[in-house]
Amino acid sequence: MDKVTWHEKHQKASTLGARVADSTASLIGSWRFIIIQTIVVIVWMFLNVVAFTSHWDVYPFVLLNLLFSTQAAYAAPIIMMAQNRQNDRDRYHAREDYRTNLRAKKEIEELQKSLARIESEKLDKILELIKKSSK
Repeated sequence: MDKVTWHEKHQKASTLGARVADSTASLIGSWRFIIIQTIVVIVWMFLNVVAFTSHWDVYPFVLLNLLFSTQAAYAAPIIMMAQNRQNDRDRYHAREDYRTNLRAKKEIEELQKSLARIESEKLDKILELIKKSSK
């Protein structure tokens, strides 16, 4: 029987916006993004400082600052959405763990009852054998 994990169930229930927020936050929060952004900034500044003909963004790099502000304005809510999704996943995971633990507890209780019944039956048989042998 194919059992679907809680994570797979949760992924299937995710909306397109939630998946985009998760992947965007994952990208923005990676070293790859930081390294690429650092390289772009260094190249941007270098080209504007040493440009021979056209300085499209002269020092103090107002256009670059505007781009960073725009990026931050969009990145912050997207990261918050991803954090909210992570909270939802954690709650869902905790709920599924709780259900699994309840099922396991019930199974253990049933096993304990069965073992107690078997033990009681064996004790009854032993007592019966002792009575027969003492006669």
